[in-house]
Amino acid sequence: MFSSQEQSILGGIVIFYFLFLFAISFYINKKSIKTYDDYNVAGRSVSMFPLILTFLGTAIGGSTLLGFMTNGYNFGMGQHWLNFSIFITGVFMMFFFLKKIRAYGEKYDMVTIADYTTLRFGEGARFPTVISILIAYCAITGMQFIAIATILNLTVGISITAGIIVSWIMLSIKTYYGGMKSVIWQDAFHGTIQTVGIFILFIVVIIASGGWSQISENAAALGEGANLSVFSISTTEVLVYLLTIGGYQFVRQDLWQRFWAAKDVKTASIGYWISIILALVTGIFVIMIGVAGKYGLDMGEINPTLAYYAISEHVFNFPMVIVMIIALLATVISTADSFFMAGASSIVNDVIRPRMEVQDDRKLLKYSRLSVILVSLLALVLALYIPNLVDLWVTGTAMLVSALVAPVTFGLFWKGTTKIGGTVGMWVGLFVAVGWQLTGHPFGIHPVFLGLPISIILTVAISLMTQSKNAKGQLEKAAL
Repeated sequence: MFSSQEQSILGGIVIFYFLFLFAISFYINKKSIKTYDDYNVAGRSVSMFPLILTFLGTAIGGSTLLGFMTNGYNFGMGQHWLNFSIFITGVFMMFFFLKKIRAYGEKYDMVTIADYTTLRFGEGARFPTVISILIAYCAITGMQFIAIATILNLTVGISITAGIIVSWIMLSIKTYYGGMKSVIWQDAFHGTIQTVGIFILFIVVIIASGGWSQISENAAALGEGANLSVFSISTTEVLVYLLTIGGYQFVRQDLWQRFWAAKDVKTASIGYWISIILALVTGIFVIMIGVAGKYGLDMGEINPTLAYYAISEHVFNFPMVIVMIIALLATVISTADSFFMAGASSIVNDVIRPRMEVQDDRKLLKYSRLSVILVSLLALVLALYIPNLVDLWVTGTAMLVSALVAPVTFGLFWKGTTKIGGTVGMWVGLFVAVGWQLTGHPFGIHPVFLGLPISIILTVAISLMTQSKNAKGQLEKAAL
């Protein structure tokens, strides 16, 4: 795709870019990161502009830019349901969840979702929450390793496996030093680059394709006009996207942490609302670029997984291709380090901290950094095991949704949810989803179609059965 000279130039730029980001992380580490809260929730003082862009930078990752475009190229406009699923649940999150989550975080100085589930359901809920978070976030972090590996494969010419290992090393070192403060400020920079880059690519591709009417004619001539309909997708696929990638929005630890990192609830609300609209528009553009690339550009046969690179190279000269590679790097990195932090927070806050006799802030900061390394190792294994972007994303989110969505949602909105109901719902939902995944989806049933309903039923049923016992116990205590 690129000549050896072009590969050398691109490789040098990629290396320089990582060194630049590492320098920023190291600087912020020296100047601003003094406490455990600084490292994990940016001191709970983030203002509007960086908050909007860190929401956006985290939402639009390698799986979105590369995976969405590949799916759009392969399967057509029906893949918008990937994007709609995120937006629909994002709207629910905005209007029904955000203020409750923020209020709990402010009152109890929460750092992770397990802080909430433990408060609501007792210490027995902490462990299944941590396992679910780690499975999901290690999988999603692994996605970013794969995305960067494809960039390195094309720019430097190294294998995907070697690229995954190199990206693991570079991202781990950068995140180890920077913490959440570095992540958020770099996301502000990355979010700007990726949004402008995707918008420019969309406009140029549509013009180069001759407009949407020409794209429609070309698709019809190939007998694939149905692929231009948003309904060119099965109901099962839509439900999988809604229940996994969509449902995951309710229990995204990185999202909860940003609600808590904002300087106030108004900043969190406005910032999140703007970001989900921008993310929706960006996702629409990305999928339409993939569709237009297939039916509007005369590129011949290409590898669909390389659609982003092939389309960029087809419509731009080499200097602009460099800009698009930087936009892609910005997109991937802004997501990767955010998920690093979300997973690492669970280890230090929910596994190490409760076992410390003395809450020493310096030790917690040290353990936070070491937790980043542990998360990176788990993510590396998953990236090597499932080297497919969207599959890895759906797999990770299915585990998280099956375990946490029902107990967390009922816990927030139904006072009758009991400790044992929530905890059993978590454990069984998680075990069913993981077991079904490991056995290879028997009968073609996706794990989330079993794990989530079972978790809902058990959370509700056991809560109803144990409510009277809880009430009786409280009355007996009151009598004493």
